[in-house]
Amino acid sequence: MSFVSAKDFQRHPGRYQRLAQATPVTITNHGEPSLVLMSMREYERLRRRDRLVLAVDELSAAEADDLLAALKESAPAPEAAKFNKELVERKA
Repeated sequence: MSFVSAKDFQRHPGRYQRLAQATPVTITNHGEPSLVLMSMREYERLRRRDRLVLAVDELSAAEADDLLAALKESAPAPEAAKFNKELVERKA
């Protein structure tokens, strides 16, 4: 995914529209992500999957690998820390 400031996007919209055909472009405002520009094909793909529920064994190998990578890279939101007390260490 590419990142571009709103100011730069306004200066060169065609450049980022072409880039968004290949990969989503995040438009930032004051350094914070604000919008995502993506191809219609990607948007429609995401919309089709919006309510799609799959069992893990129904995923293709590539989808399973992508999901596993996304899970490994994810981090809980800071507000989730209040639930840390629910974790119990298991003694071996």
